[in-house]
Amino acid sequence: MTDEIKTMMAEIGTRAKAAAAELAHATADAKETALMAAADAIWANRADILAANQQDMAYGRDKGLTEAMLDRLMLDVDRIKAMSDGMRTVAKQKDPVGDVIAQWDMPSGLNIKRVRTPLGVIGVIYESRPNVTADAGALCLKAGNAVILRGGSESFHSSGAIHACLVQGLTAADLPVAAIQRVPTRDRAAVQEMLTMTDSIDVIVPRGGKGLVGLVQREARVPVFAHLEGIVHIYIDASADADKTRAVVMNAKTRRTGICGSAECLLIHRDAAALGQQVIDDLMAAGVEVRAGAGLKGSKAATDDDFGHEFLDMIIAARLVDDIDGAISHIQRYGSNHTDAIMAEDATAVARFFERIDSAILMHNASTQFADGGEFGMGAEIGIATGKMHARGPVGSEQLTSFKYIVTGDGTVRS
Repeated sequence: MTDEIKTMMAEIGTRAKAAAAELAHATADAKETALMAAADAIWANRADILAANQQDMAYGRDKGLTEAMLDRLMLDVDRIKAMSDGMRTVAKQKDPVGDVIAQWDMPSGLNIKRVRTPLGVIGVIYESRPNVTADAGALCLKAGNAVILRGGSESFHSSGAIHACLVQGLTAADLPVAAIQRVPTRDRAAVQEMLTMTDSIDVIVPRGGKGLVGLVQREARVPVFAHLEGIVHIYIDASADADKTRAVVMNAKTRRTGICGSAECLLIHRDAAALGQQVIDDLMAAGVEVRAGAGLKGSKAATDDDFGHEFLDMIIAARLVDDIDGAISHIQRYGSNHTDAIMAEDATAVARFFERIDSAILMHNASTQFADGGEFGMGAEIGIATGKMHARGPVGSEQLTSFKYIVTGDGTVRS
């Protein structure tokens, strides 16, 4: 079987490389046409997508997935419409390819431009969220990249139904269908193979749990855009507004617990302990298990292991800190550089928090559930990158480009 997988993946890689060469000079109109047609196909075929998703949900229940993970896997009419709408948003965005990032003249007489160019072939490895099929396909195409999609075993049928719609879009625009390919097997050997395909894949984007992302980061020979975990903190400052804080924390924890922007740890200034306890009581009344540190009353006492933990469930850790520097120190020790928020009315405190926390996304008086490319106006995202090289935060079409220098002279020679 391994030889069969190796041969299959080599063929997929060869086709992707050829498609990427064509996409690099595809017109903006052609890409927009493909994406709009794919969006239409997703909506027109929603009944088939829902039926495929029911197969995946049954598979997921049999595997014993948690309710939070099943929520990530589940599609309904609203989520399918959001997929279709997100694709339309991406389609209507400015084409990043060829965009002049910077331009300057040199005393030598040269004119130099830094211009956006596609990365080439992107491999996306993801787990239970089938919407990643649409998001990744749309964003990679918009940026002129071919993409190889390897969805998780849980979302196998849903991803296949969505991918078929993307192929319809490519066909409608007369673009190569190999521009968006899906690995048609649940065999994990395909993942291992992708990680070594340096001849045909330019970047790997893993999207999933700590196990998957850790595996990719350890074993990939291809460059990786990744975030390992979403250990998201909310700090309640002494100056926090009570009504804003109660609403924001409730939304940040309970709107969808299984996404990477869900709050996982609450840090409370000692002078805001009464407000913090009120927030904890709100959360417990909503069914959240609060693992509370000394001086706070929660569902149970927190242990050291509860801090720096991504629960992805109706669980949150909470602790008191002496001041804003205590919160900053805690985040620097336990955070994952994903998203962190401050609830405060004191501008000095906000400025200090923003200066000293180096997460990809920092928020003030806003729910961390907004840590999403769609909410940033990108239409969709391929993931949240927490590293510091090239792409950081929500990865949209612009972040899926590199650049090249265009240098123009007039018979110019170097002395």
